[in-house]
Amino acid sequence: MMTTNAELQQRKLAVFARGQGNVYPVYVERARNAEVWDVEGKRYIDLGTGIAVCNTGHAHPTVVAAAQQQLEAFSHTCVMVNPYEVAVELAERLTRLAPGPSAKKALFVSTGAEAVENCVKIARAATGRRGVIAFTGGFHGRTNLAMGLTGKVAPYKATFGPFPADIYHAPFPMSSHGVSEQTSLSCLQHIFKASIAAADVAAIIVEPIQGEGGFYAASPAFLQALRKLCDEHGILLILDEIQTGFGRTGRMFCAEYSGVEADLMTMAKGIAGGLPLAAVVGRSEIMDAAHVGGLGGTYGGSPVACAAALAVLDVIEDEQLIERAVAIGAEFSRALGALRTEFPELILEVRQVGAMIALELVHDGDARRPNTELVQRLIQLAPEHGLILLSCGYYGNVIRFLPALTMDDAVLGEALETFDVLFRRAASY
Repeated sequence: MMTTNAELQQRKLAVFARGQGNVYPVYVERARNAEVWDVEGKRYIDLGTGIAVCNTGHAHPTVVAAAQQQLEAFSHTCVMVNPYEVAVELAERLTRLAPGPSAKKALFVSTGAEAVENCVKIARAATGRRGVIAFTGGFHGRTNLAMGLTGKVAPYKATFGPFPADIYHAPFPMSSHGVSEQTSLSCLQHIFKASIAAADVAAIIVEPIQGEGGFYAASPAFLQALRKLCDEHGILLILDEIQTGFGRTGRMFCAEYSGVEADLMTMAKGIAGGLPLAAVVGRSEIMDAAHVGGLGGTYGGSPVACAAALAVLDVIEDEQLIERAVAIGAEFSRALGALRTEFPELILEVRQVGAMIALELVHDGDARRPNTELVQRLIQLAPEHGLILLSCGYYGNVIRFLPALTMDDAVLGEALETFDVLFRRAASY
């Protein structure tokens, strides 16, 4: 007898903590490339890829084969006890790929939040300073320190404080909402005057494109200004590339658009094709500031995940997925731009860098009136149309598209046509 989505949802509600909710009561049975099938046999086109995790598509054969081969050899020894070649090789490749000319070293952990927290630990060890500055709308994870850095209260921080001290927030540039780059930079100077001296700040952390915040991009000029400011005050610049990395933005890492070299970078999500893995990559002398034994974790650098990550890097190169991200993004931008021309009162802006695309929805064309209701209708109706969609945004009014970079033209065209039908239906309510 077939198990239904409704039955599984009831079983989940009975045993899962309420806080770990799910967007869709749709339970996956199998997935291939950009398509997902649920336990009832219904097919969906996945436009979220597990929140930018499966850049190489679901169950890419090269990634699956690499993970299987490693699993048959051994699954775990702990890289801090008995290391293994796949971890060394992955560190070698990531340190070569990270933007900038400086010699670099790597650290492996299991999650993006761990990578962020380790960046802060390393920055404090390297500088002897305490303060960290982040940005409003930024998302850096759900552990306590990472929540403190995250620049949005609901749903991430509400009821979970207190958070660590010596964390400060500056407004992130959002021109459509009246926050200029100069305003943001001026607010950093105010922080130095009113809250913490620049000489006490260990690091500034920033996403080149805000993920949960709504896909607002930091311009090359803004990142260059942050680099200059950090250099003037001996502050380390941390670039959080967890959602923007591994070909997603039409570069291996989004920082390449600006020419800025980070002191420390976080990497996760698309790194290993769906297996849990994250990394910190940074300048060698900074990465070596922490004492032996001060960094690590039991599962960090899992050999199976490292083998998968090496395969992901091969697939990105062999299948030219960085170039494919640009082509996919251009098709989304064309189709969504046409919708915006037709519905200017509902669509404030289409934002697109590579295959990282956002649709910001408002009432009456007014940026001050976020249309969260339309976003929720789109999410709610998406399964009926065979789509998996994600929302985000500082104001909760953005639909984000994170398609697999391996998505073929036929499925891409079908997804865009289907979303057009879905949008018209949701907008007519």
